[in-house]
Amino acid sequence: MSIIVTDKGFGPDDWATTFCKDGAANDCPAIDLPSDTRPEDVTLAPALRMIRVDFPSFADGRGFTIARALRLRGYTGRLRARGHVIADQYAMARRAGFDEVEIDEELAARQPEDQWLARADWQAHDYQSRLRGA
Repeated sequence: MSIIVTDKGFGPDDWATTFCKDGAANDCPAIDLPSDTRPEDVTLAPALRMIRVDFPSFADGRGFTIARALRLRGYTGRLRARGHVIADQYAMARRAGFDEVEIDEELAARQPEDQWLARADWQAHDYQSRLRGA
């Protein structure tokens, strides 16, 4: 069972629609993207309400780039990171544009909710903004 992490902590997965595997699907409400997806190849159709980006390893940061590029292209739907994202990366995921992170029960047991909530105030700890004096 998957656990969804948001700024409010752990919660169940409330997404009931099936995910399509093709990033160019025009009539699919939700798509899965592998970490090697080129964001410019993703069709941002009006029906698309959820994009889930795979993180095969916590050391693989390509998903952050995908999220940022999709947001810059104008995607406003739900954006979810799935896989090997650790609590220390939660603030980065939120800054990149993700709304939530999907983890498995094993990771949730190793990194309990309090570790994720410690990073939930991600806007208050923006290093670059502090450097710019904002």
